[in-house]
Amino acid sequence: MSEIPVVVAARRTPITVKGGALARLGAADLAAPVIQACVDDAARATGSTGPVGDVVLGNCMGPGGNIARVSALAAGLDVAVPGMTVDRQCGSGLAAIMTAAEAIRAGDGRLRVAGGVESTSTAPTRTANGVSYARAPFAPPGHPDPDMVRAAQDLAVHDRITRARQDAYAARSHRLAVRTRAMGGFADELVRLDGAPADDGPRERIPKMLNRFPALFPDAADGGTVTAGNSCRDSDGAAAVAIVPAGARGDAPGLAILATTTVGCDPALPGLGAVAAVESLGLDLADVAAIEIVEAFAAQTLAGLTRLGLAGGADVDPRVCADGGALALGHPWAASAAVSVVRLFSRLVRSGAPAGTLGLATAAVGGGLGVAALFQVVR
Repeated sequence: MSEIPVVVAARRTPITVKGGALARLGAADLAAPVIQACVDDAARATGSTGPVGDVVLGNCMGPGGNIARVSALAAGLDVAVPGMTVDRQCGSGLAAIMTAAEAIRAGDGRLRVAGGVESTSTAPTRTANGVSYARAPFAPPGHPDPDMVRAAQDLAVHDRITRARQDAYAARSHRLAVRTRAMGGFADELVRLDGAPADDGPRERIPKMLNRFPALFPDAADGGTVTAGNSCRDSDGAAAVAIVPAGARGDAPGLAILATTTVGCDPALPGLGAVAAVESLGLDLADVAAIEIVEAFAAQTLAGLTRLGLAGGADVDPRVCADGGALALGHPWAASAAVSVVRLFSRLVRSGAPAGTLGLATAAVGGGLGVAALFQVVR
């Protein structure tokens, strides 16, 4: 009989803008202290210092090689811990958590650490035939292959999402994140690094400035509604969780991983991947207490939330990113979907939500993918 995997610890670094306070750190430098914190937290929570079975990390644009293995060694873990790096672009952090959970379901009872890391500041320049390029293709020739910014603008046109709605959603993210930071709501999940005591993205003045940002695509059919203000900032950061079988958690509270899914969708409109992923879980969203979606762009997020019945007009369901999301905090690509799980852990486990409470994490992914996972509080 398979074991239910349970998240018993969840940590992240501060998230800082590309070229900012964490710019000097490579991917392994960001991930190692988070891995170490998760292992230490899990040992305290479960009363066990059993072996770590694996470290699984998502990474998109790092230096190559097995970042998870390098990070595990840098964290001081035993040389017997192998490490595996996965790439599902913006969904990589959640994909890594799913992969680790599957090993536990299959019967491996050892603790696993999983999450994602991205150092956008140190991402190498890639070349092919002597020509540098910013990213690898999301899709092969013959298929649409928009970058995510253009895809967000295309989705805004497709769904007639106005500039006003996008700016209002971005303002909401900043207001919520500023409030949560001021109240110390991020404190227990953070692994503070030298020079970066807190997230640098949430800004009080942004809501009043959003109408000043120029359109990124003035040639668009709607005159251009996606701006730098209602888009996320490329950022540096890492996030991870510690996962154990339900039978090994002792009295430790946590998030049981009930269901996970990964789906594909039209690569021309990749922002809809989260919709297909959530729908494939077959759940009633009315039963879910906390929802985290990677807010890469306001247009993308609103398109998905509207289709899921979580947004309409100027209204957004208060369960969605209740402390702000990537529009305020920033988007460390492969780490962001793992940040969503850390946020759920804080919103539900650290806050004292009762056993049985449900949480949902989801992300849309470049190339036309969606990932989603359903969690339940256990105590």
